[in-house]
Amino acid sequence: MKVWIKYLFAAIFGIICALILPVNNPAVAAAINFLTEIVIRFGRYMVIPVIFFTGIIAFNRLRENHLLIKTAVWTGSVIAVSSLILTAVGLISILVVKLPRIPITVENVTEATSLNVEKLFRALFPYSAFETLNNGTFIFSAYFFALLIGCASTSDAVLFRPITTLADSLSKLMYNIGIIFTEFLAYGMVAILCYWTVQFKAIILSGVFTPMIIMFLVDLVLVAGVIYPLIIRYLCHDPHPYRILYASLCSLIASFFSGDSNFALLINIRHGKESLGIRRRINGAVHPIFTIFARGGSALVTTVGFIMIWRSYSSLPIPIIDILWILFTSFGISFLLGGFPAGGAFISLTVLCTLYSKGFETGFLLLKPAAPIICSFAAAFDALTAMFGTYIVAVKTKLIEHHGINHFI
Repeated sequence: MKVWIKYLFAAIFGIICALILPVNNPAVAAAINFLTEIVIRFGRYMVIPVIFFTGIIAFNRLRENHLLIKTAVWTGSVIAVSSLILTAVGLISILVVKLPRIPITVENVTEATSLNVEKLFRALFPYSAFETLNNGTFIFSAYFFALLIGCASTSDAVLFRPITTLADSLSKLMYNIGIIFTEFLAYGMVAILCYWTVQFKAIILSGVFTPMIIMFLVDLVLVAGVIYPLIIRYLCHDPHPYRILYASLCSLIASFFSGDSNFALLINIRHGKESLGIRRRINGAVHPIFTIFARGGSALVTTVGFIMIWRSYSSLPIPIIDILWILFTSFGISFLLGGFPAGGAFISLTVLCTLYSKGFETGFLLLKPAAPIICSFAAAFDALTAMFGTYIVAVKTKLIEHHGINHFI
């Protein structure tokens, strides 16, 4: 059975459980919350080992073959362009379609979460490099350590051969363990879907955020079914761009319902390798960096959310200079969300409201009840971008072995 079908069946069963279980019972609700947390932890459990050891061998091979700079240029370019495209899609959709206002409610202001860029730099450069392996949230710290080891080990191929041989073996071992985890994770999706459905049901029943959810869904279909396939068709000259979308189904399900970009990383890496035929050196070097920095989905929902907040507070048209500020500030903030694999989209919205000020400092509270759904759509956009983006880099560096769709896992 295809992996994505397992995840889909688990998702359906989880929704059924949410509808038949007494979720209003405190004991049942506590059990669902506990199981969901355990599943999220389970999904992240092998992320650092896989990206660290695979990153070492990936950077070593890329530098040996003089492909490191080319890979970096393509990766950076695709991340920047995809983030700008997604931000623009969100901006255009909310400007063209005027959604109903959100009723102004009185809610106690809690301390707003900040990005704390200083904390991210401290995590990147702790007092010991080995501490980077303990950070399961900001995975760029372990990724950067792997980059240093992988590149440095090319200075003397003979002297450091034992290191690269060990990293190669550990990379394959961790990947195989990761496969086992992704298989069992399908069963854990039942708990995640049960938890998600309870939250979604409450949001839908209120009726306030339904138009926004429909807009996000239309944008997701537009990006996944039109924009990204067209880019693949003309940039990679691939006559069958929907193969990449098919390979992304499993990670779309996992990322959307978990709302966690790190949670879907191993699934993305596995489908990139086994379905699309992306070579390990690209999977190890590119996929993690897309997960960390390609957060255009968060920028999209942030842009839509902020303009909804504006229109809820004021009936005046938004000045063009403010529209451009919203576009580029949302775009810029998206690159600072690497330390927030879950909830990053709502944090981005909070920061945007704070930076804009002018009475909007607490505007994010209007969308706080819908934060789980906002983050779900952001994670889905970002997982999709990671798969399509990595595929583009693999094609442009010629580090891919195309597989027939019948061989997809």
